[in-house]
Amino acid sequence: MERLRGPSLLFLFLISSAILRAQNTEPGVPQVPSSQGPTSQGQSTQTPVAGGSSLPGQPSNRATDAAAQPVPGHAAPSIASNAPRMSRQTRLEIIRLFETQIFYARAAFPMGAKGLQLKDGVATPNGQQLQQALALWGPAVRPGDPAHISYVQIKDDHIHFDINGGPIHRKKWYQHIQVSGANGNSVPLSPTESQPNPHGTYLEVYFDKYVPEMTAAQLRDLLYPVLDFTAHNKEEAYLDTVPPKVKQAIQAHYVLVGMNTEMVLHARGKPPKKVREKEGETDYEDWIYGEPPQDVDFVRIVGDEVVRVETMKVGGQKILRTEKEVILERPDKEAEAKKQEEERPANAPTLRRPGEDPEDAPKPSDGKAPPPMMPPPTPPQGPGNGPGIVADSR
Repeated sequence: MERLRGPSLLFLFLISSAILRAQNTEPGVPQVPSSQGPTSQGQSTQTPVAGGSSLPGQPSNRATDAAAQPVPGHAAPSIASNAPRMSRQTRLEIIRLFETQIFYARAAFPMGAKGLQLKDGVATPNGQQLQQALALWGPAVRPGDPAHISYVQIKDDHIHFDINGGPIHRKKWYQHIQVSGANGNSVPLSPTESQPNPHGTYLEVYFDKYVPEMTAAQLRDLLYPVLDFTAHNKEEAYLDTVPPKVKQAIQAHYVLVGMNTEMVLHARGKPPKKVREKEGETDYEDWIYGEPPQDVDFVRIVGDEVVRVETMKVGGQKILRTEKEVILERPDKEAEAKKQEEERPANAPTLRRPGEDPEDAPKPSDGKAPPPMMPPPTPPQGPGNGPGIVADSR
């Protein structure tokens, strides 16, 4: 009996401890030891689920959430100077990610066959040359406008991006297919449609020797001087392209003398009333904001520039501002016309004979061209001589 008493007591002790442990834990719920210390009262933790949402009561992996979405203002690692050429797999990935990508423009793109070229963070043409190109061809995309990349082509030393369809209309793949008939005539499968006039533009990113290996985030950082992929709306993208003084005025809904019409629209919106008048030889428009009994602003615009802002207060006080408060670059139309004359090819069509000097052409003595000769007057016709009139034979 003494020999059996020790093992039996040990067996009873193990059974009792197992029963107590089962009473303190819930059935079906495993106990996971926590590696973190106790949390303070009122502090909740979250766990991310599909789509970036989180559940209360579980820890959140902020590093994974931040890496899943691009962070505005976050710079990707720079491209190494000794990076190899871009591989074929990376080329396909870049084309797949950037085609049909929507962005907000940070620079003005001229319409036509002259787009922008970007190298080392500097876009050309810029400054006065860009303003002249915009005045000559018109803008395809303005700063702050949403646009999309319609075509990507990676060449030896640069990457070509067509924006909003590009300057040249490209056919679909099925529009190139033709079927030969019985007589040898080729008939296109798709019906011939009138090609619309393209209004897009392009951007080319140049590198020193060749297109290096890079990620999509690194390419977005290279395009940031002209294309913004992180802006949430048009206003945010446009404010990054204007001078700081203009940006503060737009955010305060204040019009400065020297602004252009686009800045006024961003600052105050479309005017409820417009009055077009003429003072001497100058045509101008007055954009009127507000109605009595509130303050009324009269913004006078000549061409594309604000030259005067007049504010009528409720108490009858009149505030007039005519001095320039901001200076912007304006296109020089006379310089552009002279440049076009200089770029005229030597074999341009002309009515002069070969070897004839334009300086030796005969000129009027007073320096004025003679007026064009008028056709001789038509003599009056007698009765019976006009068309449709039968002459009297009597």
